[in-house]
Amino acid sequence: MKTQSETADSALDLDGAVIVALGCNDKGDWSSCAEALEAALARFRAEGVDVLARSSWWASQAWPDPGDPPFLNGVVIVSTTQDAPTLMRTLGRIEDLFGRVRTARNAPRTLDLDLIAYGRLSGDLDGLILPHPRAADRLFVMGPLAEIAPNWPHPVCGARAGDLALRAEVGDDARPVPKA
Repeated sequence: MKTQSETADSALDLDGAVIVALGCNDKGDWSSCAEALEAALARFRAEGVDVLARSSWWASQAWPDPGDPPFLNGVVIVSTTQDAPTLMRTLGRIEDLFGRVRTARNAPRTLDLDLIAYGRLSGDLDGLILPHPRAADRLFVMGPLAEIAPNWPHPVCGARAGDLALRAEVGDDARPVPKA
């Protein structure tokens, strides 16, 4: 698996990229959100999802309520034989294993896994909307994605991840967490 410093997006199939965003602002049973997110990534392989590239972790205030605990977010590009709806169910199962409880919309959560894009698929696939309809506006998604694939073209608008990160308005306080 390549890290952001080792990944050149030219080595990735950006048109076919399967992109997953991870987030946590309730550490649950883990010692930290970073530990929870690392454990979630470790679980991906057991679920038939291989991580090809990953961003650093990014910190930001909770949105839309900055009074909630801050978030830790990241993005991975994965490979899987699962189709998009099956992958979405797999991501939901991983969230459940990590104690995700769905209460109020945007409430604190132990693990949030969003399927951002599945290749060039676009539209409503029986309730699964691809690409993720709000990802392009979120710096805590586009910033990490721009680290590992700045030239990834959005399947609908065609804008590159690096440009979308510069224009993102939601979570504009998001910043990479310095390595210890």
